[in-house]
Amino acid sequence: MDAQTPDTNTRENWYYIIIQNPGTSTEQFVGFRAPDTDEKFLPAFRTKDQAQACFALMPKDLFNGNYDTQAVIEEDLLAIADDAGHKVYLLDEKGTILNYLNQ
Repeated sequence: MDAQTPDTNTRENWYYIIIQNPGTSTEQFVGFRAPDTDEKFLPAFRTKDQAQACFALMPKDLFNGNYDTQAVIEEDLLAIADDAGHKVYLLDEKGTILNYLNQ
């Protein structure tokens, strides 16, 4: 394949996450601490609907910012999580851990 032909075999994984204060200078991924281990984690979801349903169940400070659900490519999500010392948990709409995206 030459340098100008795009690689159409690349499979990118996208996950939905919750963003606090999107589009502002204080924008950040919403993270939590696991109650049993005190481990910091970012919840990630396969679908926007799952993210929104689970977010409705999560503790949050609704008086301290706006929230939005956004898609993030896996590599960026993992890099940001690693920089912040967070694990990334793939959750379902009920908050059940389905997988650990970084170890």
